Amino acid sequence: MASDEAPKPAADRIRVVGKWVGALEVDLGAWTAPMLRAEVARRVGGGVEPERVGLIFGGRVLKDDPPASLLEAGLKANAKVLSSLASPDRAKEIAAEAAKAKAEEEHAARLVRLWDAAKAMSQRHTDGSFLEDEDYNLDLEDQSGQKVMFGSVDDMKALKMALMLHQKGKTQMKKKKYKEALDVLIMAEEAFSLCDSKLIQKVDNMPMLQLDIVWCYFVLRDVSCLEVAGTRLEKARVGFERSHGKDSSRFRVLQAGRQADLAIYVRLELLEGVVAYHNGHTEKARESLTSAQAKYLQLQVPDEAISMLMDMGYEARSAKRALKMTGYDIQSSVDLLCEEREKKIRRQEEDRERQREILEQMRYGKTPMNKAVDLQKLKDLTNIGFEKYLAAEALRINENDAEKALDLLTNPEENCILQNKIQARRSRATRGSSSSRAAAARTARAINNRQAFVSAPPHAVDGNAPPHAANGNPQEGNQADGNLPEGNDVDSKPPEGNDVDSKPPEGNDVDSKPPEGNDVDGNPPEGNNVDDNPQEGNQDVVMTDEVAVNDEDTNSIPVPARDVSMESELADELTGDALDDYDIEVSDEGQAIAEYMSLLESVASS
Repeated sequence: MASDEAPKPAADRIRVVGKWVGALEVDLGAWTAPMLRAEVARRVGGGVEPERVGLIFGGRVLKDDPPASLLEAGLKANAKVLSSLASPDRAKEIAAEAAKAKAEEEHAARLVRLWDAAKAMSQRHTDGSFLEDEDYNLDLEDQSGQKVMFGSVDDMKALKMALMLHQKGKTQMKKKKYKEALDVLIMAEEAFSLCDSKLIQKVDNMPMLQLDIVWCYFVLRDVSCLEVAGTRLEKARVGFERSHGKDSSRFRVLQAGRQADLAIYVRLELLEGVVAYHNGHTEKARESLTSAQAKYLQLQVPDEAISMLMDMGYEARSAKRALKMTGYDIQSSVDLLCEEREKKIRRQEEDRERQREILEQMRYGKTPMNKAVDLQKLKDLTNIGFEKYLAAEALRINENDAEKALDLLTNPEENCILQNKIQARRSRATRGSSSSRAAAARTARAINNRQAFVSAPPHAVDGNAPPHAANGNPQEGNQADGNLPEGNDVDSKPPEGNDVDSKPPEGNDVDSKPPEGNDVDGNPPEGNNVDDNPQEGNQDVVMTDEVAVNDEDTNSIPVPARDVSMESELADELTGDALDDYDIEVSDEGQAIAEYMSLLESVASS
């Protein structure tokens, strides 16, 4: 009788010699090296672990990674495989080496991803481009929270990239992952090297990076880096004096007499003393360590002072930081805390204004180069007397070139063609208005649900203390208008060609948390809309929302693939706190100072 079962493929026979000798029937297309190794181990007997079995074919070792069939590995019918048996200890060594090699390979691949993501983000945000699924923006600020624009476009890109990588390295340092942090910090140094050296000399970001690198050397006890550590510390010392002034005189003036940089010099002088000690310069080491110890004692905040500020309603961490930076002066500490609170409120107000701009830019779509319509140029054209929706489209299709847009608008024939084109889109979009309105509301909520502003502020060109990534405070009460114009698609995405500008309000910092006041599900609270006067300018809203729909110019330049998870990781770790780099918990430094002072005493007594 005929059987319904499909015939099984014929097994291939291979010969095994060495530790075990015999023939095995295998399916070369299905079996892998681990399966063959496990079978040989079973045939050897005695509870031999498969990891101890080595297999060699054609002069090369059959490896488990990447997984491949025996056929893909080159084995054929009647192939001869040599088997060997390693000692238990050697097997563990081999397994440990394989695990180490795999971990190093994964780490190297992660560093490449990190570099590529930082590079992509810096380039995108410098030239004004944006992506519809991106909810953060990169801007440079000084310590006062003011937006900084200096250097060429390439300098801006390199600086943003370096600051992102530096912040990533500092985050890993806080997690005690010093080896991983060191690799990222070296990448940040490479990014800084792409900037104009004269530009970098005016800020203290680079000296801070040198100090962080040497601190990683010290924690890892990497004596081989002793010589280069000394060179890096010299660069850091010169850089701090250039940006802070001699004995931090300029820094004190800019910080209203506060000593926010004291912890930095504790670490710097400690490391200078350590390098001097290991190079045999005991007197220089003693001088540096003694100075570091004196500064360390100044940073020991009395518990009573912290309690006084906590009784006023301040958090313990904020109170301790303010006291350290003001020399325990209660009134100065309160002033500093009030200033920080005012900055936060000002940023939140700027956030709300910038979000209004984001929603407006959504309606105009993006240029063929995936950039947002320049609102300042749009304002200039509307001030001349052109209608807003028409001026926006002229700028969009001309890549924000104001002169070309003006030529188009002042040409009666081209102006008429443009108006007819927009009117045709309006007619097509109106057919699905009711469903589109609901979709637009969902889109608006999505924008506000995770509106982050990545601010990595360098210190101003005048020598202000260093810029560092943005504040990270969530936005407060910043909501989108749920009634966006008709013409959005039903799937809650903006119309084709329309995109969400990823630039949140200027002056805000990097935090991808939803704005304060948003519900957990991201829906904005009732009654807190961006547009307080929905009827005002309604005609422009309706028309401009449809400007870029189905335009052949839209997306003419393909958007490169994004590493979304890595970009989000970089954005989420930027804090925007201008004083964060100076807020060093110096307990480890205190222990190290005591350790090396003790070593110096031992040398002196001997």
